[in-house]
Amino acid sequence: MAFSWKLESIPPHDFFISLDIDSYFDKEHDPFEIPEKGMLRPIPLKDRDIAVRIHFNGEVESPVFHIECEEPLDDADIETANRSLSRILGTSMDLRPLYEQAAGDPVLSPMFTEARGFKRMARANLFEDAVNRIIIAQIQHKPTAKKMVYGVREQYGSRLEGSFGRVSAWPRPFQLMKADPVTLKKHGLSLRKGEYIVGLAHLLVSGELSLDELETMPPDLFYETATGIRGIGPTTAQDLMLFRARPDAAFPSTVTKGEEKGLRRWIIYSYGGDPNNTSEAEFQDIIRSWKGFEALALEYLYLKYVLGEKQKRYKKG
Repeated sequence: MAFSWKLESIPPHDFFISLDIDSYFDKEHDPFEIPEKGMLRPIPLKDRDIAVRIHFNGEVESPVFHIECEEPLDDADIETANRSLSRILGTSMDLRPLYEQAAGDPVLSPMFTEARGFKRMARANLFEDAVNRIIIAQIQHKPTAKKMVYGVREQYGSRLEGSFGRVSAWPRPFQLMKADPVTLKKHGLSLRKGEYIVGLAHLLVSGELSLDELETMPPDLFYETATGIRGIGPTTAQDLMLFRARPDAAFPSTVTKGEEKGLRRWIIYSYGGDPNNTSEAEFQDIIRSWKGFEALALEYLYLKYVLGEKQKRYKKG
């Protein structure tokens, strides 16, 4: 007997716009099939992993996700699953304050109309996001990067089987802390990346780091904490900050060899400025209209970039 339930999202929410962002999806996903077949997703519960299929009702102003699972679940299981699903889908994010506050923004305002209800997607928790981000860093061929990530999932995560076939769950910290970084090389990871992942897992299992605290701490403190973790640099820390279930973020200056790096550089470029000759006051003026909603706003800038690149490729034929 299959179990099903509904997960409501704060409107507006147009999940289907997210299908344009390839980086939101993993090796087992085909975004073109999701509107009809739904999205298959391993979800961590307290003592086991389950596979669910997620269907969106397509109603931007009354958004509801229908969740199906082939395993028996009790109310506590569903509550736990919903916490992960809400983070993955962004259902708790309220876009309306951003729309109102940044209505006059020259770059974002047109996107609010064109892509009304667009919300970022993330993974079930910050550990999954961090493992994914560390593995794919500097890998230019995205299918290869996704294959590398899935290889680690296959070796260390739980294997889930059902009418959907077989899918591997994301490994938990206690599973990856036992990994040998040398063994991870067979999935294409460098020895150093393997050490980063295993080291992060150890920090979480030992209690030196807390996923709950990382998820909720203020942006500046998150950035300071994340960049103190071996293998997480300034750009990765800023990226991970955007995946949290918070609307705000911080973009500290990361000038290297006289050049601005990271998200701050990209933001300034997006607004037609020169990243290497933009003062702190000028940067704060650029983002003033979306102060407090930086994480939400950044995804709209990212969507604008992705759609622009797709349009360029289409014109080239």
